[in-house]
Amino acid sequence: MIPSRVRPAVDGDERSQLVGWLNLQRAIIHWKCEGLSDSDAHRVVLPASPRMTMAGLVSHMRWTEHTWFEVILRDSASDTNPQFGDVEDADMDVAGVPLAQLCDDYARQCVAADEIIAAHPLDAGSRNPKYGPGTTLRWILLHMIEETARHAGHADAIRELLDGTKGYY
Repeated sequence: MIPSRVRPAVDGDERSQLVGWLNLQRAIIHWKCEGLSDSDAHRVVLPASPRMTMAGLVSHMRWTEHTWFEVILRDSASDTNPQFGDVEDADMDVAGVPLAQLCDDYARQCVAADEIIAAHPLDAGSRNPKYGPGTTLRWILLHMIEETARHAGHADAIRELLDGTKGYY
């Protein structure tokens, strides 16, 4: 389920604040995709960054969620995640994959991440000995807010370049 684009309550506890801000940024990514055709979603608007399309960005966010919550926090296998391969930006190489599928994959990955978040205290440390040893869930949530907000800004600029659509949240 795609979260609503609502800021968390100002008087919420720490977990509610962290999850609320992350969900707002996730929802903005989805919102920026609404109404885009597959051809526009795959259209390159930054010639020096050919994989930075709306479709590539959504795929990157899906795999970033997987990286931090499943691979790093839970120590799940990384072999299916293109971020752990030898090809730079392979997670953004989505030629021919429909935007709706990418958005659905991202939404499902966020649900999986939310289940992991709910099952761990904020002080829980990473179980992965190779990537991010000792990193806490709190740090991961803060990083994911930063990462998702950064790419929500990219999505905002990409959307404006594609069709002139603007909007904050």
